[in-house]
Amino acid sequence: MTTSQAKTVRVWDPFVRVFHWSLITLFALAWWTGEHHAMDRHRQAGYAILALLLFRVFWGFAGSRTARFAQFLKGPAAIRAYLASTDDAPSDGHNPLGGWSVAALLMVLLLTTIAGLYAVDIDGIESGPLADWVSFDQGRLAAEWHERVFKGALAVIGLHVLAIGYYQTLNGHDLIGPMITGKRARGAGDAARDVHWSPVLALGGLAGVAAVTWAVMTGFRIFGG
Repeated sequence: MTTSQAKTVRVWDPFVRVFHWSLITLFALAWWTGEHHAMDRHRQAGYAILALLLFRVFWGFAGSRTARFAQFLKGPAAIRAYLASTDDAPSDGHNPLGGWSVAALLMVLLLTTIAGLYAVDIDGIESGPLADWVSFDQGRLAAEWHERVFKGALAVIGLHVLAIGYYQTLNGHDLIGPMITGKRARGAGDAARDVHWSPVLALGGLAGVAAVTWAVMTGFRIFGG
């Protein structure tokens, strides 16, 4: 069966899908452990989130077609054209608005995670792995920003969920199913191609992310210095 005859098209690679659902789970875990002062678990969730975000940034340059930033981060002209369009055909990956929503979400999560790495609590007992690299006052400022940006992340996530709900229920576009299976139904005249990715690049990215995350967890004192 040719691509044009296939009833479905693969639009998301497995790495994007695992990232998506793992991030949801870990963000909820980070929120719960932070609220209940389970700081060891909170830090572990934060390290896992950092690893996910680092890999997603890497995959935004080296991943499949729909995973790449160049494919879904569009300029003002493309956004205006999308808003003015009456075409209800599904997008090949993120639409121009959804793409910037993803970028905003990645940005706020990176900021709150990085701030948490330097954060120090008011008693100076609980701290991030990089807190020794800054003064106590700077660590307290990082803790404040960690909390503030986290609240901003909640707002961005809320908008993201509302947008998904709109497209899912009011616009008739199934966004959740493809993020589970990787595939969406192909419309009439839909010439989108299945996405492809390099396992070698993926393994290289995973190895690099693991190394960077481990270095961060040890406060960049890998050799006990």
